[in-house]
Amino acid sequence: MFCRLKIMNTAAIAGITALLVTTSVSAQQTGFASWQDDLTPISSNDWNYDTAAHLLERAGFGGTPDQIQALAAISPSAAVSSLVYFNEANNRHLAPFDHSDIHDPGLEPFPPSRPATTDLAKETGEALGIKVKPEGNRRLQPVVNKFFYWLRASVLETNRVGYWWANRMVASNNPLQEKMALFWHGHYAVNESKVRDYRKLLMELELFHEMGTGSFRDLMVAVAQDPAMLSFLDAGVNVRGAPNENFAREIMELFTMGVGNYSETDIREAARAFTGWNYVDVDFVVNEEQHDSGEKSFLGRTGNFDGVEIIDIIMEQPVTADYIAGKLYRFFVRQQLSAELQSQLGTVFRDADYDVATLLETLFLSKDFYSAASVGTHIKSPVELAVSTYRKLGLDYVPGVPDFNQSTGALGQTLFRPPTVAGWAGGRSWITPGLLLERGNFARDVLFPDINYIPSDRRNGSREIQSVARRIREGLDITSATQPSTLGEGQIMAESNVLADRDEDFNTRYGSFRGWQMAIERVKPIPRHTARLNLSELVINEGLRSTNDVVDYFIARFMRVAPGEDSRRMLVDFLEGELGTSDIIAAQTYMEDGLRMTLHLLMSQPEYQLG
Repeated sequence: MFCRLKIMNTAAIAGITALLVTTSVSAQQTGFASWQDDLTPISSNDWNYDTAAHLLERAGFGGTPDQIQALAAISPSAAVSSLVYFNEANNRHLAPFDHSDIHDPGLEPFPPSRPATTDLAKETGEALGIKVKPEGNRRLQPVVNKFFYWLRASVLETNRVGYWWANRMVASNNPLQEKMALFWHGHYAVNESKVRDYRKLLMELELFHEMGTGSFRDLMVAVAQDPAMLSFLDAGVNVRGAPNENFAREIMELFTMGVGNYSETDIREAARAFTGWNYVDVDFVVNEEQHDSGEKSFLGRTGNFDGVEIIDIIMEQPVTADYIAGKLYRFFVRQQLSAELQSQLGTVFRDADYDVATLLETLFLSKDFYSAASVGTHIKSPVELAVSTYRKLGLDYVPGVPDFNQSTGALGQTLFRPPTVAGWAGGRSWITPGLLLERGNFARDVLFPDINYIPSDRRNGSREIQSVARRIREGLDITSATQPSTLGEGQIMAESNVLADRDEDFNTRYGSFRGWQMAIERVKPIPRHTARLNLSELVINEGLRSTNDVVDYFIARFMRVAPGEDSRRMLVDFLEGELGTSDIIAAQTYMEDGLRMTLHLLMSQPEYQLG
């Protein structure tokens, strides 16, 4: 049964998709229609297990019944405060990121391309900390090897950072800290493929952890001076006399004000203010010689502004508070937001001097947050889906099989690799017939992991590199090993690459192979254990006696939107068929697979995608 999702036809999946994006009937039973758009705090009389579960789902990633009950047992204000004003000491059990020690000082500044690297080596006799061989064959080969090494090593180490962060999301006692970091990661989107330095990405993530619920103004300044963002938005070419507008445009369009609230002149003038802002290695610097110190006119103000002053002027605009408040609302509450409510939230944000925690507290305490329009209407992102699945299973770690990055990537979201500077679209974009199918398969892979899994970080997927590696193992010399593969092997080499291979100074194909080999040798592997699950023990410890009890418990534990009665009955009948009885006690010695199959079916339901 757990394989059936692989062959479900497109029409069936499309029907499920239509159900998914319109389903809120069950959710409305736990909310109140009259509460929509009402920012009045919820009363203790209306606070219960369901409202606490909703809070933990949205302000975190969900949790176990015990975790939910702990929130339900205190007042709503105390519950919200415990999440919003978290204590860092709660997370002493979380280990810092364990670096693989892959960065060498000679790598800085890292050239923009392989040709730039070899040109530098030819001109200066050295590049990336590697000296050119004074004579002999392929004098630049070690330099080329080092170039490809860092490209591969940074990718692999970034994957490790993603796995480490996922473990924090699952194990953290401050789930909102991680949820906010995830929000800012999408808001201030940077991609590893352009930054090409895992250290900068990790530094930005740590910035989100440290400042994510504090002053938005201070966070904006910190991000504007962050090497990852500066690298991603081309700060290096934003210089006096030839300002690059990319950085200034995105600050206004995506990060603070939104489209239509500034002019092209404002962009050009802001770009001048940010000239000279750059980084050296992982440190922010201001190159005064490249900074335009002339007078600038920006958003109706005139002066000799620098970047910080530009940000402060932006913060003075009422639209800034409205825009950020609206984006936070859509992330934590629901997609539909009236102009009136957005204005109210913007006022709260401005009056709080852009304190994010104050705005979040207002949102999480509001009746609107618990209204029928808000409960059970959020489509979980791939990362939210994976993390909430592990937390609800009671795990305090992320299994290495299935691979977290590959699993979420197959669903449309890979940490540190957003599709654009605008981040991920979210909402209904998470659900297509194919992606809904993959969501069901993710659940299967957790409950029935592939014991033959070979991780991609230990095995290169490039057929070209595989071909070179095979020939090197067979004892061929570099020239022979890097010749174009035969047509029979299904590989044809472009003429430009053939010519490159004839270069006596270096061999690009060999450099790509050696770079990958060097990276694997130095980058620590991601742990590859599977999830340690015992559903049989869970069911027995909960005192469940029948297949009806089990299905109802699974629904209550794993679903925020209950499936319809037909689906529930199907699950009961399926479990009973697998066990050969409705009596759990009678089946307790052999029921594990049946329980896992049933849970897989439950997690494949459209309602499981909603939080």
